[in-house]
Amino acid sequence: MISGDRSLAEGKRGAFYNTLEEFRKYWDRIDVICPKVQPSSRAQAEGSPKSNLRPELRPREVQSRQPFSNVFIHPSSWPLIFQHFWIWKKGGQLFKENKFDLITVHDYPPFYNGIGARLLWSKIKVPYILEIFHIPGYPKASGIKEYFYKILALLFLRYDAKKAKNIRIINQSQARPFLLKADIPASKIIYAPAFYIDLTVFYPKEVKKEYDLIFIGRLVKNKGVDLLIKAVINTKHQTPNIKCLIMGAGSLKEKLKIKIKNLKLQDNVLLYGWAKDSNEVAELINKSRILVMPSYNEGGPRVVLEAIACGVPVIATSVGIVPDVIKDGESGDIIDWKAEDISQKIIRLLNDKERYERYSRNGFEIVKRFEKTETVRNYADKLKEIIKP
Repeated sequence: MISGDRSLAEGKRGAFYNTLEEFRKYWDRIDVICPKVQPSSRAQAEGSPKSNLRPELRPREVQSRQPFSNVFIHPSSWPLIFQHFWIWKKGGQLFKENKFDLITVHDYPPFYNGIGARLLWSKIKVPYILEIFHIPGYPKASGIKEYFYKILALLFLRYDAKKAKNIRIINQSQARPFLLKADIPASKIIYAPAFYIDLTVFYPKEVKKEYDLIFIGRLVKNKGVDLLIKAVINTKHQTPNIKCLIMGAGSLKEKLKIKIKNLKLQDNVLLYGWAKDSNEVAELINKSRILVMPSYNEGGPRVVLEAIACGVPVIATSVGIVPDVIKDGESGDIIDWKAEDISQKIIRLLNDKERYERYSRNGFEIVKRFEKTETVRNYADKLKEIIKP
């Protein structure tokens, strides 16, 4: 596996850890090549008094990690700009030692992973699959950088896909049309969801509703947090005591703190940070009335499925997996990238009990097909089918 996810190398137990915990059952050995661990992440994993990570997952130096008996993580010792050469070097070494059968490549702009995979393929001729989880800037760019990345994706994927065995997508409504526009043959595109739900964790719970709205995600531009704050201001005119919980962290956190203070929203918006685990995420979703996700572009987001599984209605933009799982007006509300539209649909849903209960009831049937064990097994089966003699 060639991944941009450093979380396991940093000693974290996030979505990637949970996926590999199940996925590894179908393979003799899995090697994951990832970028260099950032110094701040390494220091936090090693020395932070708040760290509760297992010792074997705490990075001490740039070396392979082994979170499971048959999973090995190989973070680069080089800067990110040389990641494609690290993939070529480390991948060649691992092939010499273990003779792997298939390479999966999590690819995204600026395409270090795709370039590295192409170089490695030229060296060892082992088939590789490009996995396109998220197309920055598509369907809507949050800024100039994302717009540039969208154009770059159209151009580069035409080149990279020529040698790839297949292109994996994780949503059907948006990724497939984009790849076809990039002249990727339809026969190369395979759909295999990356998002799964542990229904023993995410389910409706009898808890008191403490928040009207909840947002979960990284505090970065493409998540549309700016639209959420504007929508809260609009909603406050009709619902002065509106409560919005923002769970997450990121580059916009400090700016968001200042904005909340300047707009006098301290009683309406709470910055929570990251939850400690999925059980806490499920608890906070259940304590909320509506999940709002105003993203400009996404691969998922996974939290939409988690909220639906908890019986919490979703208001979201038509990005990533959203068009696949939400039918507007029947199992949730699709919103525009306009604060006025978001606030209008928040107010309507908070005050329409029949609509609220319909969304809550209809959504649960949708998420059953994303049950964790079944989803991961289907993905493993598709990969095994590809490498059959």
